[in-house]
Amino acid sequence: MSGGTLSATTWIKSSYSGENGGNCIEVAPGFVSVVPVRDSKVADGPVIVVARSAWAAFVDAVSLP
Repeated sequence: MSGGTLSATTWIKSSYSGENGGNCIEVAPGFVSVVPVRDSKVADGPVIVVARSAWAAFVDAVSLP
């Protein structure tokens, strides 16, 4: 995956993000086997790319009951 691929994608901010910014993450949808994740406050900063299965396990682990 190249930086050019990620710069052309639409990023989606966490639904738990408040109106005032705060500490948020964004994910880039549309990739088959991975989920790119970045800090919403540093749009041109580093991106972590995780396996879709690992992302699903993370979301399940932190989801509120």
